[in-house]
Amino acid sequence: MAGVTPAAHSMASAKANPVLVFLMVSSVMAWLVLSSVSVAPNRIVPGSSVGVFGVAGWPGVVLGLLPVIIAGVLALKSSRRQLVVVALLVVLTLAALPLWLALAAHNLVSPELPGARLGIGAGIWVVLFLLLLSVIEVRTRLGLSRWQGGLLLLIPMMSFSAVLIATPWLDSLALRREFVTRSDAFYTAIGEHLLLVSASVGCGLVIGVTLALIMRHWPRLRGPGFALLNFLQTIPSLALFGLLIAPLAWLAANHPWLASLGISGIGWAPALLALIGYSLLPLVRNTFVALDDVDPGVIDAARGMGMTSGQVFRQVRLPLALPVLLEGIRITTVQAIGLAAVAALIGAGGLGRFIFQGLGQAAMDLVLLGALPILIMALLADALLGALGEWLQPGGAA
Repeated sequence: MAGVTPAAHSMASAKANPVLVFLMVSSVMAWLVLSSVSVAPNRIVPGSSVGVFGVAGWPGVVLGLLPVIIAGVLALKSSRRQLVVVALLVVLTLAALPLWLALAAHNLVSPELPGARLGIGAGIWVVLFLLLLSVIEVRTRLGLSRWQGGLLLLIPMMSFSAVLIATPWLDSLALRREFVTRSDAFYTAIGEHLLLVSASVGCGLVIGVTLALIMRHWPRLRGPGFALLNFLQTIPSLALFGLLIAPLAWLAANHPWLASLGISGIGWAPALLALIGYSLLPLVRNTFVALDDVDPGVIDAARGMGMTSGQVFRQVRLPLALPVLLEGIRITTVQAIGLAAVAALIGAGGLGRFIFQGLGQAAMDLVLLGALPILIMALLADALLGALGEWLQPGGAA
């Protein structure tokens, strides 16, 4: 139309983002309705729930909700510029959540009760979940890469780390109390967890790539091979750990040199074997598909240039297949991070020990001490390996 500027036309054509509007409205409702924190005089006595108005009163609640309300209003006309502002507001709100906990600790926890504990209420967890979904939605709408999406969460992660771990503002926070009490065991468990995951993924990668190459060379093995790997994937983790106890215990009893390596019916050996077994299907499948889907024309051109079969594989087929192969590594790594927690039941160590200790003691903050690092590890592995896969795609480095 005459007289309409491109900017005005863009604003007029901007449509509401129903997903973001729903997430913002849900965040406001969860913040107002659900409990914000809980306060208990000690670790044994159950805490009493406190809502947001009990923490900061009407002025504090309105001020805390203001960024979310503004983001919800902007989502009604979600142009690209408005989506950027929504992303900044959501990140600001995420970064401010630890400050809200510090305010709750200051207002609700009496210094006369040194054993008092502040628990994180359902409202904060629900709002945290909804705002993280909002970050994913904004990243998708703006077409941001995984690297750029990860940068959106860098400020909130630094805020949580600084307030929850590195500062004394939240000494009464139950989660921080559990961390301080078990800090040495916590860092040891993280090392055990990472070692178990990296060893299982590394061994699984070597075995998986070898099996994929064998299946490509001998097509008759494809059907039985994938059937066996699919069957292995369906066995529950606890059942597989249990099945490995007896044969490994027998081997350790009859071969002292195996026992001297630390191999026994419980511990790291059955956990490592089980995690390797679970890693094989995604690694073999992605490797096989990646190598098999390389454009035949590219292979013919490489052979026409005089390349040998080994050179074609190393310089052409493998580099082109690497992004899909990396996707299998990403899936396997995230899966192994979660399954390694269950391995604590057979004495393999890792962060799972805090989860099961907390369940046995009905101490949910101890459960969170083990579960939250596992969640963060899985998210970081998914983001880093996914970003690397995008970068390795043709044109991804540009």
